[in-house]
Amino acid sequence: MDLSMKMIREIPSVISHHWKNKTLNWPMIIYTSIVHSAAVAGAMRLTSCSAETLLFAFLLWPLSGFGITVGVHRLWSHRSYTASFPLRAFLMMCNSIANQGSIFHWARDHRVHHKFSETEADPHNATRGFFFAHMGWLFVKKDPAVVKAGKDLDFSDLLEDPLVMFQKKLDPWFAIYCCFVLPGQIAAKCWGEEFWNGFFVAGALRYVFVLHATWLVNSAAHLYGDHPYDVLSYPSENPFVSYVSVGEGWHNWHHKYPFDYAASEFGISSQFNPSKLFIDCMAKLGMVTDRKRGTAAWAMGRARRDRDAANGIPLPKPAPRPWEVQGDAKKVQ
Repeated sequence: MDLSMKMIREIPSVISHHWKNKTLNWPMIIYTSIVHSAAVAGAMRLTSCSAETLLFAFLLWPLSGFGITVGVHRLWSHRSYTASFPLRAFLMMCNSIANQGSIFHWARDHRVHHKFSETEADPHNATRGFFFAHMGWLFVKKDPAVVKAGKDLDFSDLLEDPLVMFQKKLDPWFAIYCCFVLPGQIAAKCWGEEFWNGFFVAGALRYVFVLHATWLVNSAAHLYGDHPYDVLSYPSENPFVSYVSVGEGWHNWHHKYPFDYAASEFGISSQFNPSKLFIDCMAKLGMVTDRKRGTAAWAMGRARRDRDAANGIPLPKPAPRPWEVQGDAKKVQ
């Protein structure tokens, strides 16, 4: 179901279904409940924080975001550019501060998502609704189709990367330390902030915000927005998601050309995409090479679309999602 009151009303029945079938992922449910409680505690401490701590928490938003967007997504998942060892080490640290699972596991699931998008083998299949795509997929055991797909794909490049394996070996303790404890220690030692203010505000509150920003790419950007590049693809161009996720909301382009390091057609002057700007800056410093783009492929695709339009051939229409089907199909869950 989409983001609606109907979705909210049906959450208890969905929980009951997974309870009866023993498919609830209790460790993740407990962990997510704890970190969201910690984020609430962080919100209550905002007024007692120093200006330096608030600025630090704000800066950790794009910094940890780059660990996802620039690092595990565009570099390790899609290999859309090549990075030097020092930059890869920096992005590994940023990714650990983001604390969204190890690079290996995140990239593995993401490659499966792209290869089997909007099917049973998609880890966060958006056709199952906003809540499932956003965070519900973490609360239940993986569909057997997802597990099988993850075993069938090749991840040898990740296994051969010493930084990826270093982080994986220390998972999850290294990431938990970098995400929560390290911000508290930095705030306490560098400007005399109370450790727990740094822990809860720059750590937990910032972490949960970035977590939901990333989840919105899976949910909102797959359900709401325009489809200028691939009208048959559910992923869409969603400016709001791009703002909170430092450039990952131009999702219709990304799913059309996943090898594109920019994950968008345009640059920062036309589309909010600080992740592309960061990669471009690193290229100027000689730390990034082999940036791949999809603009040439889109130029040919757009020319073909223009020829079809001139010949009166309409654009194809995507199949409706389950909740959009009328009549008897309304019974589909």
